[in-house]
Order: sequence, then structure tokens, then C-alpha cells
Amino acid sequence: MTSPHEEVRDLLGAWALDALMPGDEGIVVRHLGECEHCAVEAVRLRATVRHLDGPDASDPEPDATPGMHGLSLALRSRAPALRTAPHAAPYAAAVAGLQALLKELDEHGPWGTPVVHDWDVHDTVAHLVAADEPLARLLGRNGRGPVLSVESAEPADAAGSTADCTSSADGVSPWRVAWEQRTREVIRRERARTPAQTVSTWRNQAAGLLSSRAAHDTELASRATLLNGVRLPVADHFLARAFEAWVHAQDIGGALDRVVPPPPAPHLWQLVRFAVRILGPALGPQAPPVALTVAGEGGETEWVLGSADDPVRAELVMEPVDFCMLVGGRRAPEQVPRGTTGDESAARRVLNRAASLSWL
Repeated sequence: MTSPHEEVRDLLGAWALDALMPGDEGIVVRHLGECEHCAVEAVRLRATVRHLDGPDASDPEPDATPGMHGLSLALRSRAPALRTAPHAAPYAAAVAGLQALLKELDEHGPWGTPVVHDWDVHDTVAHLVAADEPLARLLGRNGRGPVLSVESAEPADAAGSTADCTSSADGVSPWRVAWEQRTREVIRRERARTPAQTVSTWRNQAAGLLSSRAAHDTELASRATLLNGVRLPVADHFLARAFEAWVHAQDIGGALDRVVPPPPAPHLWQLVRFAVRILGPALGPQAPPVALTVAGEGGETEWVLGSADDPVRAELVMEPVDFCMLVGGRRAPEQVPRGTTGDESAARRVLNRAASLSWL
């Protein structure tokens, strides 16, 4: 009788060619998140297929783009992101992109380069291990079992999300305290391991998330649960993971003088809409109404944030990447590029509240 491992191994060639039947694809994706040997073989086969296909004629030569320092080649030749439902696709792409960047660093590479906060490159990857843990535990994908059944979580309501506004005596939310403490614990643990071991732990945990039922089942992912201080559909928690993986890839790329491109336009707009869903409730229904327009590659969208009963007091226009970097804590409210008309104080309130949402 053929074992599940042998069955998947026989399907890897078809997976590399994107020729699997839908039912087989789910089996392979789940197995790749659990079996390191098959995952390595799958990447090798996909790379072989890409080599036989030849380079994309639309891509510039590796050295043709000033300032890319070889990263564009790594991104073009990386293994494709695992296929998922649309809500998890930005996370899959962000993980693939960060893996491509980290592959450029060998064991003796610049892992000790300062990146952000007091973290170096190694520490930043360790932080991502800790950051992905709550969702991984929820979905039973980090070896500790689920802390909550997604099936028993509440369906998301029309409002989309509600923030946990509880705070300790010093004004800091308890979940942020726990978040920072867990990051310190994981970084301390990972400093005793090699960078390659830490990257492997992060990669395997991410693969587990991407092979979970919730990454492929939109109905299951529509159910809401409280993680990291905010009640959101599980689908939005996947977008939060994508947001963080991308921002920290930008952090690492900047520290190493490598250009990390933004997410593909469809994924970027998913992150923009996610950020607005968080920002609206955070401002509250009594805030002076401000029209926020985000315009760039892939379209233009406008939201009115704040009170629905009063006339718009100000208008803000921003590009998608700048808006995401503001929410991600990588652009200061007073320095982020934007167009502003109307009541400057109302516009500044939106900018400051957006920047305060960052937990990265």
C-alpha cells in the first residue's frame, strides 16, 4: 500500500508544473507544510521547471536596475508562493519574498546588522517566529495545538472589527505587554541557535499556516476571533501576518542596502483595505469626519472616517505604500507624503491615530 508520503512524492512533479488536480493540490500543500524533505524537493523541482522555461523576456538583466544589488534576481528566481485562497495570498507572497532575501545571507553573512528597535537581522526573524505564534496556535499549526477552535469563533459582523480598548494602569494594552514579552523570550532563545535554525523555524511555522484549512477555506476564514487586541475575521489575521512580514522584509532590506519591492498591486490593496478597517473603529464614530483617498497603481478608493452625521472637515490623499508604512509605524505622521485640504487638525488626528496602530 502506498504511504501518504510516497503518494505526495509522486505528485511533486505535477505540482512543479502547476498541473495538479484541485483535490491533489490540497493534499500536497498540507504535506509540504509538515515535511521538510518534500518541501526541499518541491522547491528544487519548481526551480528546475523555471530553468527549463528560460528567463522572462520582460524582466531586466540582474544588474540592469540600479540599486537592486542582486535582490531582484533572488525575487525572480524564488520558489512561487504556495497557492491559497485570496485572503492568505498576500501572506504567502510576503513569506516567499522574505525567504528570497534571507537566502542571500549565508551562515557567516551580516546577520548581526542592526535592523529596527534593538534587533539585528537574526533577531528580526526570531520576532516573526513570535509574531506568527498566536495565529499558528489558533489553527493548531505550531506543534502546541490550538488555543481556540476557529469553528466555534463568531462570524464577523458588518462593522468588520472591534479593537480591544482595555489597558493597564500605565495605558498600555495587556496584549501589547504579552506581545513584547513573548518577543523577548523568543529572541533570547533563538540567539542560542544559528540563524539557519531560526529561519527554518520561521519558515516551517509559516508553511504550516499556509497549509491550514483556514488558508484555503474562505467560509472558515470569515469567522472572527480575538487575537492581539482586536477581533477580526481569521482572513484579516492572515492579512496582518502579511503586513508584518512585508514591513520587516523592508526593514531588513533597508539595513542591508537592498531594495525590497512592494507587494503586487492586488495584494497591496488588500493590505490598504485591511488597514482602513482597523483605522475606522480606532478613530471612533464621534471623530471629525475626514475623507481619506488612497490612489496609486491598481486604482483609487475613498473612505470617510469618523462621524457619519457631520460634514467632511478635511481631505487626505495618500499613495498605498505610504499609507501602509504610516500604519506600520515606518512613516512619521508629520513626514509621510500626502495631500491635505480643509481642517488640518482633523487630518492630523487621522494621521496620528493611524501611526499609533503599529505594533510591528
